[in-house]
Amino acid sequence: MAAWRTALFMLLVGLWTVPFGLLVTLAIALPMVARYRIIACWRKGFMALCRGLLGLRYRVLGRENLPAAPSVVMAKHQSAWETVGLQDILPPLVFVLKKELLRVPFFGWGLAAMKMISIDRAAAKDALKQVFEQGKERLAAGYWVVIFPEGTRVEPGETARYKPGGAHLALRGGSLVVPVAHDAGEFWRKSVFAVSPGTITVSIGPPIDPAGKSAARINALAAAWIEAEMRRISPHRYPAAADVVAA
Repeated sequence: MAAWRTALFMLLVGLWTVPFGLLVTLAIALPMVARYRIIACWRKGFMALCRGLLGLRYRVLGRENLPAAPSVVMAKHQSAWETVGLQDILPPLVFVLKKELLRVPFFGWGLAAMKMISIDRAAAKDALKQVFEQGKERLAAGYWVVIFPEGTRVEPGETARYKPGGAHLALRGGSLVVPVAHDAGEFWRKSVFAVSPGTITVSIGPPIDPAGKSAARINALAAAWIEAEMRRISPHRYPAAADVVAA
């Protein structure tokens, strides 16, 4: 049953994306605020389908930790859900994403119109330069920048190396770093087609002030908070850690 619901969800999301992808692309001459309103309508439809068809909801912990000023968000990446769900939770934002996504018809066109920061992951130095230059510009314009420091989706209970691009951007832009942990992969796994119903927990950590810190230190602090929080919200994925706490 979950597979059938997921297939119908994918079909409806695809049909929903076509007109909005065209609309936001045609609205390229309009101010960003107008384009964000268009995408907000698309996002509301996407989230409504998540709730009504997939039975997938979310709760937020630590919302009071969100700073007033635009910040750099370093978030766990487990599924496709957070690429939309975080837009529902955070202030207006842009993602750092691989440029290949811009080639996807309708969806990619919409991403391009929203001035996402697209990078070529094969060109490491140039990619970092793009993140720094475009990221500072977006922050100065009032938009938050979301980076998945592990670079790719990871399975629940797994961890990849945290890359320091987000930390460097925070230093150069003079912006706070907000660590975010979540367990979306428990319901929408990258290696499984069917999405399971349930409630995703999104946990927002205390902001990290980059002042007086190196990029390596900022990155380490963000990684430590996220991974510790993952063990708190998904203890069954870290049995060894749970045994240590119990002892």
